Amino acid sequence: MKILVNVFHPNLAASRVNRRWASALAERPEVTVHRVYERYPDWRIDVEHEKSLLLTHDRIVFQHPFLWYSTPPLMKKWLDDVLTYGWAYGPGGHALRGKAWVSAISTGGPATSYQAGGYNHYAMSELLKPLQQTANLLGMTFLPAYVLHGAVELADDALEASADALLRHLLDPELDPGVRLARLLRRMEETSVVL
Repeated sequence: MKILVNVFHPNLAASRVNRRWASALAERPEVTVHRVYERYPDWRIDVEHEKSLLLTHDRIVFQHPFLWYSTPPLMKKWLDDVLTYGWAYGPGGHALRGKAWVSAISTGGPATSYQAGGYNHYAMSELLKPLQQTANLLGMTFLPAYVLHGAVELADDALEASADALLRHLLDPELDPGVRLARLLRRMEETSVVL
């Protein structure tokens, strides 16, 4: 499985979390780390290059801080420019069908703030619905996101642990719920489990 990690951070050099994640992921031969803000400081996206990267990878990761309950602005522009009608969706637009989408997100606030009753009022799974729907439109499989909460107060050992956990998350073949379900059904069949 080839993994493309599109890193969308407006100031990666100043980010402890996203910079560390990108560095750790770049050490893996099956992972291509693509620092989008560094490649396009003028915001002039080479659409054909981006499409080529997408076509040559199986699992597409969108790594970014959670800014204003959404994506960084260059990621929104990238989505608009690269995921074109007739290529990514619409009539004849099946280029990404069957590929996997994974979000790798850092937040400043603690996990308890991202739930009903928390000061952000909503769970991350609710706030990520627009990205999930984008993946659905493209025919991609939206896999569980990797979310690191509390980046503002993160200790150094927790930062290192998060980089390891992100790598395990992205490389997990059972991250796809369809794969997990197939394994479970085989196991049930082999052991004649009756519910």
